[in-house]
Amino acid sequence: MSAPATTPVPAHVPQLPAGTPLAWRDGQLHLEDVPLHTLAREHGTPLFVYSQAAILGAARAWQDAFKGRDALVCYAVKANASLAILRLLAAAGCGFDIVSGGELERVLAAGAQPGRIVFSGVGKTHAEMRRALQAGIACFNVESLAELDELSAVASECGVAAPIAIRVNPDVDARTHPYISTGLRGNKFGIAHAEARAAYRHAATLPWVRVVGIDCHIGSQITESAPYAEALERVLDLAEAIEADGTALAHIDLGGGLGIDYAGEAPPAPAALWGELFARLDARGFGARRLIVEPGRSIVGNAGVCLTQVLRLKAGEAKNFCIVDAAMSELPRPALYQSWHRIVPLNEPPVGSTPPVWDVVGPICESGDWLGRDRPLAVQPGEFLAALGAGAYCMSMASRYNSRPLPAEVLVDGSHARLIRRREAPQDAWQHELS
Repeated sequence: MSAPATTPVPAHVPQLPAGTPLAWRDGQLHLEDVPLHTLAREHGTPLFVYSQAAILGAARAWQDAFKGRDALVCYAVKANASLAILRLLAAAGCGFDIVSGGELERVLAAGAQPGRIVFSGVGKTHAEMRRALQAGIACFNVESLAELDELSAVASECGVAAPIAIRVNPDVDARTHPYISTGLRGNKFGIAHAEARAAYRHAATLPWVRVVGIDCHIGSQITESAPYAEALERVLDLAEAIEADGTALAHIDLGGGLGIDYAGEAPPAPAALWGELFARLDARGFGARRLIVEPGRSIVGNAGVCLTQVLRLKAGEAKNFCIVDAAMSELPRPALYQSWHRIVPLNEPPVGSTPPVWDVVGPICESGDWLGRDRPLAVQPGEFLAALGAGAYCMSMASRYNSRPLPAEVLVDGSHARLIRRREAPQDAWQHELS
């Protein structure tokens, strides 16, 4: 059967990333079946809007990639910690990768099974270790010898053996932004590849530690398979040596970090990536081993948009500025990583128009408060724009800088939209302060 015909998008209409839940209909930008301008008017801006179908579809793509294998897909909560999204993913059978005690409480509140939670991060406190042990999580991804010894002591106090995997730093270049590359020898994460075998020998001597696996995570927004393949080979080299020393490894955790299309990137699909990795696992005799992965951005990133209203247009001597009501407090990635988000109007631009070029900037008192540079946009004050690819590392990194209340969030399911976070009132920000 041939593929259904698609209507070509006119040249004057902004192009949308392939495979997203966004579409132009009747001159309006829609997320699933909801026109976004109606949500902007109803709930105000800045506003985050997410597609339920896109989130569940992306999670399913990961789960389908592991059909026939013993595997657990643990969503990386740091990408987007909205309780409604966590509940969706828990109901869909996902586990969770957490990096703080707060994230632990969130996923438990969302209905997560403790036995499907892994705890990563270099700075776990004793209180966080204790709470996670009492909850009965699946595994601590241990990132230093000091952490290993401290966890053993806390486990002894609790009378519960701590299930652990050691996070190995394989010194593999993920070929991504330096701030989100985590597997090089100069990074703070994990135990050096050359020291990992001795660390496992030490773990085997600790009576309150139970070794269950080996872990590796090399970075975020990775758009090719080669770094994963290199990391896997180095992890398997270690796994063979560790098991030769007498320590069995029940699972292999290769982390997450698979990227999305922000500006035309073409990362492999989960099935394509893991098809290559399965061949390596099978060839080396590890194909039947339990596998854990920790995707975040690739599940929620292109499922979300940030809506913002144009406040005013300002012609400058060297630049023209489109000043909007969203800022680095809602969309921090450009300021932090010089990242690129597509920015499009919610109304279809007029035919034959040659839009002026603008720097899209927010109201925060920092020159670093920009959302996009040199963008051709046919907009007027009062109109709305959408920053695409805003489902990951935006709301989860949002701040109240300049005493800006946190924005609202909406989840779309077909033609239905529901509010999943109320917009803060100014007084909400100081309710815990004492004067």
